[in-house]
Amino acid sequence: MDFLTFKSFISTEALIIFYYLGALILPVGIWLFLAWLIRKYRLFNTAYEGGKEIIWKLLNKKQQIKLVALFISCFLLMELFWRMLFEFLIAYMQIRDALLNT
Repeated sequence: MDFLTFKSFISTEALIIFYYLGALILPVGIWLFLAWLIRKYRLFNTAYEGGKEIIWKLLNKKQQIKLVALFISCFLLMELFWRMLFEFLIAYMQIRDALLNT
């Protein structure tokens, strides 16, 4: 009953599970979902192919490499932020537990 009334928090183990779900499964799931959308719906396929063609034609090789590097950097920074968010939540719960147990 304490869990339902928010008098007790979820455990650190649950946070770690949610971290890995978000860090590993969510990006792969989104990638697969987008691939499925592109295959299944003609509108998404047309938009994807048209946008990709326009962008790659406008950019030279050096700019294309920079664009890919930008996307990879953004992905890595999002993963880092996700990790820091969960570290903060775990530290908060540990501080709370330490204060309640003293």
